[in-house]
Amino acid sequence: MTDQESRRNALDAISLKPVPQRPHTAYSIEMHTDLVRRTAGAPPGANPWDPAVRRKFLEAWGINFLWSVNDGLVNWSQQGRVTDMGHAEYDEGGKDRRDTIVCPFHDPEEVWAFDPAREYGLPGFAEQVAAYKKSLDDARAAYPGQLTTGGYYKTVVSGAIQTFGWDMLLTAAADPERFARVLERFGDYSAFYAKAWAETDIEVYIQHDDMVWTSGPFMSPDFYRRVIFPIYKQLWVPLKAAGKKILFCSDGTFDMFMDDLLACGADGFVFEPSNPWTPIVKRFGGRCCLVGSAVDCVTLTFGGWPAVQAQIDETFAAIRGIPGIILAVGNHMPPNIPDATCERYLAALKTRWNG
Repeated sequence: MTDQESRRNALDAISLKPVPQRPHTAYSIEMHTDLVRRTAGAPPGANPWDPAVRRKFLEAWGINFLWSVNDGLVNWSQQGRVTDMGHAEYDEGGKDRRDTIVCPFHDPEEVWAFDPAREYGLPGFAEQVAAYKKSLDDARAAYPGQLTTGGYYKTVVSGAIQTFGWDMLLTAAADPERFARVLERFGDYSAFYAKAWAETDIEVYIQHDDMVWTSGPFMSPDFYRRVIFPIYKQLWVPLKAAGKKILFCSDGTFDMFMDDLLACGADGFVFEPSNPWTPIVKRFGGRCCLVGSAVDCVTLTFGGWPAVQAQIDETFAAIRGIPGIILAVGNHMPPNIPDATCERYLAALKTRWNG
């Protein structure tokens, strides 16, 4: 498959068109440094994120979709108040762990009064559009065989989490009406970047917003439908007018809201396996793009190969004859998964991706 055909394969899947092979991606696979270097034929000290190395790895395994977002030119932590929530172990050897927790907000009144545009400021619109265009051009030059998305990470709830931290956010959310005004301001802030992306020639926009927990909504479902989803719908107006496809992405379990998100204008979902694969394919397969699978990184790490194989089998059984699927381990492929298991998983997809 040529670079152009590979990239088109992913875009056609998002558009619900027939594809010769099921497109797929592998989040965080670059953290398996030895696997990436070995596959790419790179020396032991090579950076697995170096485009020359990474591209060879992606091509070797037929990976043709790259999840990508860009929060723009303003660094919030350099411009105003943000909360340091620390960091759990994820990277190899737990070297990314941080136990420091600092919140600059002391009571909910400060949260209810907060305006991200006033606190952090915004770049010039033309400057931001130009920066997005350059980032896209650079990505396409580095990875011509992969579809690279545009998108924004700190949308609405995720923006509020980064600013206030969970404790202060939940305290402020106890007054739904006042908290709603705060989220609307984050929506207005996010809209600037959505409009800037709409001025580029991206085909696909990822709207990331961690609006739920693994257990599901942490606020009333009515609050999501009355406050949060109208913000999304408005955010997507310029993107839809410019012909962009919108994939909504969130950690946690949000399958109870997928119909609401489609009604707002989403063209598909990027989701974790806490959202049940087979029921979701039955409900939404052929109606929108689904980026995920039944394969869980917990199973890859601790379950043994028969359990992994069962999840691969479930994945392909559910999607037989259904368009609009991009295969992924939705909760990433962290470095504690054995390299041999990662390689076996990727090889298993390669033998069946025409299904």
